[in-house]
Amino acid sequence: MASTNSRGGNANVPKSNKFANVGAAAGGFVGGLGSSFAPPVNVTINRTTNNHRGSSGGSRPHAEALLPEPDFSSPALVRMYCNALRAAAVTLSIEVAMGAEIMKGVLAAVPDPEGRAFGSRIRAQKVARKMQRAADALRDAAKNAAACHSTFQQEFEEEINRVRHRARRPQQPVMNWAQQ
Repeated sequence: MASTNSRGGNANVPKSNKFANVGAAAGGFVGGLGSSFAPPVNVTINRTTNNHRGSSGGSRPHAEALLPEPDFSSPALVRMYCNALRAAAVTLSIEVAMGAEIMKGVLAAVPDPEGRAFGSRIRAQKVARKMQRAADALRDAAKNAAACHSTFQQEFEEEINRVRHRARRPQQPVMNWAQQ
């Protein structure tokens, strides 16, 4: 009499591995792509959670992380806002451009349904081009933020200099050692 294992199967019959042919199937799929090239893509996701709630109530919680409050009551605050906007736009443009390249690589590996030569690459390029345009727009936003501060300095130079001269510290009296 044959013994049975805990799952009710026959213990004397070798177990069949239902995943044994997965590697062969994947190899057949990749080999079926023909001469298309799919570069290896490594994606790293860093997630930072911020559990501290600001005292600003219900105003823009996500935008506050990128930009300071839009308070333009002094030249220093204008400079700080423009610099923060420029830095955020540069960082985002780099991230979006990398995302466009990753998207292009991933979508190029999808086989073309009509079997056209380079069809998958053409379709991937069409899709990724829109994301690349978004990255270009963010780069232009960074340029415009820097230009905004430069134009502010040019247009309000007189007012800035008027306050700057008043804000200088008075010179310390010079010690006259000849007078005793």
